[in-house]
Amino acid sequence: MEQTVYHSFFEARKNNRKKFAVLIDPDKVSSDSIINTVDLAVKAEVDYLFLGGSLLVNDTLEVCLDIIKSSCDIPVILFPGSTMQVNAKADAVFLLSLISGRNPELLIGQHVIAAPMLKQSGLEIISTGYMLVNGGVPTTVSYISNTNPIPADKNDIAVCTAMAGEMLGLKILYMDAGSGAQQPIRSSMIKAVRENVNVPIIVGGGITTPEKAMESCRAGADIIVVGNAIEKDTSLIIKIANAIHAQAMI
Repeated sequence: MEQTVYHSFFEARKNNRKKFAVLIDPDKVSSDSIINTVDLAVKAEVDYLFLGGSLLVNDTLEVCLDIIKSSCDIPVILFPGSTMQVNAKADAVFLLSLISGRNPELLIGQHVIAAPMLKQSGLEIISTGYMLVNGGVPTTVSYISNTNPIPADKNDIAVCTAMAGEMLGLKILYMDAGSGAQQPIRSSMIKAVRENVNVPIIVGGGITTPEKAMESCRAGADIIVVGNAIEKDTSLIIKIANAIHAQAMI
């Protein structure tokens, strides 16, 4: 399939055009709240909508997709916590390899199971090196994945992990402090990774203000993703979008 979403990632990286993604967890929204979030995302010219979570309790993924796709043209990219979170109505899916951990199921095991389904789905597949970084508190993803995050102050581990992911042919790197992180990933770590890899970098977790978003952009993030903070205050969508897109003009 034509790599249209990835191409936009690549062009953003190539031209230093910072992008903003809103992460929607199907378990944490209602039909009304999704519509409100999407309306604000359209007004703010949000670049992408990521959809998924570490653990889905309710079978609402397809309902969320139907509402989003009927309400806007913003590309929807699945951010799946399991093979159950795959739906052909999305535009693309992150094929996540948890390269910061040592759980073989999340390095290749689940990918083997999902491969036939993904092949048939027609979704654009984006191979992604997922790097979990300590954000100050235990997160759902660290518990579910049974892995330890990269220590927040170990830039060398993050750099070597990122380089290995790029050498393995992964198309993007997703550095995440996790949902509800007390602190975002440090600028020094983002900067160190940026200086050692060429692939696009997504950064999320603990980004709760426009200032934190701008700091991550300046350190080298190509795409900023915010989810938990927006669940608490949807007005942040416009504020953070304005801040990130302003960085693209510098």
